[in-house]
Amino acid sequence: MRTFARFLHIEATSGVLLMLCTAFAIFMANSAWADSYLMFWKTEVGVSFGSLHFRHSLRHIINDGLMVIFFFVIGLEVKRELAHGALADLRRATLPIAAAVGGMLVPAGIYLAFQYDQPAARGWGIPMATDIAFVVGFLALLGSRVPNSLRVLLLSLAIVDDIGAIIVIAIGYTHELDGRFLMLAAIGIGVVHLFSRIGVRRFPPYIIAGLFAWFAFHESGVHATLTGVILGLMTPAKATIVPDHFHQYLLQTGDLFRGEGWHNEDRRAHKVREVQRLTRETVSPLEYLEATLHPWSSYFIIPIFAMANAGVSLQLANVGDSVAVAVALGLVIGKPLGVLLFCLLTVRLGWAKMPHGLSWRILIAGSFLTGIGFTMALFIDGLAFGEEGLDTAKTGIMVGSAISALLGMTFLMWTLPKHHAPHTAEE
Repeated sequence: MRTFARFLHIEATSGVLLMLCTAFAIFMANSAWADSYLMFWKTEVGVSFGSLHFRHSLRHIINDGLMVIFFFVIGLEVKRELAHGALADLRRATLPIAAAVGGMLVPAGIYLAFQYDQPAARGWGIPMATDIAFVVGFLALLGSRVPNSLRVLLLSLAIVDDIGAIIVIAIGYTHELDGRFLMLAAIGIGVVHLFSRIGVRRFPPYIIAGLFAWFAFHESGVHATLTGVILGLMTPAKATIVPDHFHQYLLQTGDLFRGEGWHNEDRRAHKVREVQRLTRETVSPLEYLEATLHPWSSYFIIPIFAMANAGVSLQLANVGDSVAVAVALGLVIGKPLGVLLFCLLTVRLGWAKMPHGLSWRILIAGSFLTGIGFTMALFIDGLAFGEEGLDTAKTGIMVGSAISALLGMTFLMWTLPKHHAPHTAEE
């Protein structure tokens, strides 16, 4: 629960920062500095080594490079939930999985209904995913009035959503595969697995192998960010050293730090590194990496991504465009409708039960927040319509997410009790 609470705290506070960065990007894209601001993200950067040249725009480096860390954290979150969280028990996981599947299929269906047989049909994946940071941030505004069961359900749903979005990216937005680089990527992933099997505990070898796999995926035609997801799912979820054994080690080496023992020790730096390494081994690599990288992902990478991708020219004509309407309706209507229909079907068939303390009224109200689809929606927009995305699709994302947030918060404030009783240990 401490890990879960820390996760919620980071997501809630990062949601505020994400909102500010989005507002800044929109302001700049509609100001007198719009051309300079948008051109800045097109600045080419890269490295050269002999005849090998790697040059791309700053936006591409962010979307295909920095975002690998974001996807790596997603992989860690999914692995944590599968190993220790709400998805570890199939009975408990059935409801959020069903809700997530409905919340992906119905929005995609609504979008395709508007864009069938049109060039913009490629954007069918845009309204499918829920943005965790915004959802948790809005729930945090309501404080203890929100039942913990609703928080867990929406968080689990959003994580399953991310899994679905990753599958969509891998299958729906991958073209012109290069088998040679795919083989090299498989070798890089295999080396990571080999390091884990033989007990390599230092991070640098994994980083080098991971970078090799990332480059190979990048050149293969598969989106490079999938490297992060694969490596995240491969991260061990168990600690190497049992805390009791570490306690025994400290007792055995305690004399070294008493009296003159430490001053007479010749290899003090080595001992310090040994204690640091063994201390880290008392938690799983998954827990250690998630605690280390999650703040970087939430407070730095996602805000930078928003500033690079959320800059959209606000024009009234864009709001009424068929792409914007399709995206907005997919988020505002498709997400809550899909979530509720599949939840109702799953419960009626007896495959799952409603969590304790969660009523259908509260679930209906909370389901509208799942229509806040920002980070992954913008990401898929870039995959579907080119690196810069489509302004009309971005407009639909902004409008649909804003309406979903407004409806969700309004219905929750109207539905939730004034003061929610704290949960007991039995609950």
